[in-house]
Amino acid sequence: MEVISNGVRFNCVVEGPEGAPWVTLAHALANNLTLWDEIAASLSDRFRVLRYDQRGHGKSQAPRGAYSFPLLIEDVLGIWEALGVEQSHWIGLSIGGMIGYGLGIHHPERLKTIIACDSRPDAPRDYAAYFQSRIDKAREKGMEGVVESTIERWFTPESLEKNLPVLDRVREMIRTTNPVGHEGCCEALKTLAYGPHLHCITVPTLILGGEKDKGAPPAALAKAASKIPTSKHVVIPDAGHISALENPTAVMAAIEDWLSRHP
Repeated sequence: MEVISNGVRFNCVVEGPEGAPWVTLAHALANNLTLWDEIAASLSDRFRVLRYDQRGHGKSQAPRGAYSFPLLIEDVLGIWEALGVEQSHWIGLSIGGMIGYGLGIHHPERLKTIIACDSRPDAPRDYAAYFQSRIDKAREKGMEGVVESTIERWFTPESLEKNLPVLDRVREMIRTTNPVGHEGCCEALKTLAYGPHLHCITVPTLILGGEKDKGAPPAALAKAASKIPTSKHVVIPDAGHISALENPTAVMAAIEDWLSRHP
């Protein structure tokens, strides 16, 4: 379905019984809502599951210009308003989880819980520089030019050696991402700065991430979790940055356990 929020057309999918608690799923940079296909299917018997393509991704509109986390959060609030969502569990991966941190800090009344997957809260200088390099490479070579370097950064050497089928699934998501939306979100990621405010989050928060994640390593996520009073940190074995696809069994088990504890 198409939803208008913040003057932008968003592609959304809603599944599950009406009246059930809402769960909102937010994908990573250069991904789209199909990232969550399996997890949405597992949750939709008990939850009203909302997935959306972020601005500039999937089938959503791609406005030009630099995006920001306040803008991405306003997108979510507008989608929720259009669909009548008063409160929701939040599950986000990478930039999706970062949006969850922002919602927890600024709009806690709209959240039941937060599950942030492979989502660091800050952008130190080298991290911000990485996203500038993505912008530069995509401008020069198009999205195809960032596919293989991204796959190598996101997945473990073991998965690369086995050439798991999921790698081609992610390759296709990357190459079909609108370069305007990719650049806009990269600009937002360069400004990521939620670390000093994590202590303000009072919503129950699960932070999980791959044990071999290069962008959001376990030590960084453990430090983030230590700042949130109601948080728990879980390391996902045999996974890199896209843990929900590289080790979906472990990620789903952590999600199921968390949601069962916070109905």
